[in-house]
Amino acid sequence: MSFPRTAGILLHPTSLPSRGGIGDFGPAAYEFMGALASAQQGLWQVLPLGPLGYGNSPYSSTSAFAGNPLLISLERLANRGWIDAAKLNSLSSNSGPVEYSQVFSTKMPLLFEAGRNFVNSASSGARRRFEVFCKENAWWLDEFVLFDALRAQRKLASWNQWPAGLAHREQGALKQASAELATDLRIRAALQFAFYEQWRALRRYCAQRSIRIVGDVAIFVNYDSADVWAHRELFRLNENLEPEVVSGVPPDFFSKTGQRWGNPLYRWDVMKEQGYKWWIERMRWATRNCDYIRLDHFRGFDQFWEIPAGEPTAINGRWVDGPRDDLFHKLREALGGLPFFAEDLGFITPEVYALRDRLQIPGMAVLQFGFGDRGAHMYLPHRAAGKVFYTGTHDNDTTVGWFNSGASDHERADAETYVGRCEDGIHWAFIRAAQTSVADFALVPLQDVLGLGSEARMNTPSRNGGNWKWRFTPGQFTPELIAKLARLAEVTDRLPQPVPVPPEEEFAA
Repeated sequence: MSFPRTAGILLHPTSLPSRGGIGDFGPAAYEFMGALASAQQGLWQVLPLGPLGYGNSPYSSTSAFAGNPLLISLERLANRGWIDAAKLNSLSSNSGPVEYSQVFSTKMPLLFEAGRNFVNSASSGARRRFEVFCKENAWWLDEFVLFDALRAQRKLASWNQWPAGLAHREQGALKQASAELATDLRIRAALQFAFYEQWRALRRYCAQRSIRIVGDVAIFVNYDSADVWAHRELFRLNENLEPEVVSGVPPDFFSKTGQRWGNPLYRWDVMKEQGYKWWIERMRWATRNCDYIRLDHFRGFDQFWEIPAGEPTAINGRWVDGPRDDLFHKLREALGGLPFFAEDLGFITPEVYALRDRLQIPGMAVLQFGFGDRGAHMYLPHRAAGKVFYTGTHDNDTTVGWFNSGASDHERADAETYVGRCEDGIHWAFIRAAQTSVADFALVPLQDVLGLGSEARMNTPSRNGGNWKWRFTPGQFTPELIAKLARLAEVTDRLPQPVPVPPEEEFAA
């Protein structure tokens, strides 16, 4: 699938300078979209938007379908009568790093108060929209809100530690829990309704400004998730409901023991027997909520690294065949196309590239990886045809941080040979290289536009704690930077293309 030649910005919503200690879908998001439109950017890339699990990582979610309630704007809820605006005075207005424990303790109670108010006193029109939402999304919503409520009731204990009747999903135990938690379930459903109402409203605002959304889907899901709890037949679990084998990658140059991610692995044979129903639902939902999807760890669809669950590292694993073309043929039939691109970075075999090419799914190139030896040149702009091109990703250091302290002397010399010395900084040299590349999409983390150093890095893989916290401050994305991006988009033929605008709706949240 070919994409239109477009420029865009990578910024997760949590990094917006919203009130309450974390970015959300409120006024700061709309202001940022206005800035993107003025900068002639046609793409906004986000990370996964699901509810946070272990480590507050967007890639470690408790659901493949639900939304992260922390992204709900309380200001927009107050404007629609869900909560008294005076209640929000206690919310922090600073835009420093996200302190998740503080955000959970201050924002979540207000969200639940708003949800309770809505359930008890919503207008007839808003209630009608809510009931339609619940009915249309019952296929994932009912399982998620029950899982979420039971998990909260048990102080976030993993579902395999719940009472046996609930862990094994005995119908009597589930029915009793649903009755006892009925009010709580309605409130949690209302928060999911608010999330998707606000997301649809923001997407419509983007479409009016010719901005398309690039989403992100991780190949694996968390063990402690509604998905595994409700669909255990699709995962490699033993008689004790624990994973038999888990995900990861083998030892390489970066890690002598590999990476043991710990996600349960799929029973691909069972998924195939079911016509890949769960994957079709997952990707249909993803493409309904975003225009394009980045497929994380694409090589796992060809072969994945299987680690016995009892192994403490990823050393003693083995490669096992994935679903390959079969899954994607079913997805193409169901979705009418594959608006995806593949995260195919790192050590990738010829078979993975062949799968990607057969499916006509673009791969990725990251400029920071393009220097140091001839093999790295595959990531340089002149070889980026048919790829999605980045200066760096959420897992990279910022360009300034990489150049100043992460790159070797040889890499710095090669980088300067390729992009030249620039009066406005190495980050702008990289941005220009990305935008002038032959790639269809050129995406730049906002940190690189702002010229920030390692202090603004979003994630350091394998580091425990301290990730996913960065936020920019109001005023950093200046009119001068916006105008500079706009001129570059125009001269590199990356002006935004019109986006079909959904019909106008009366949003209830």
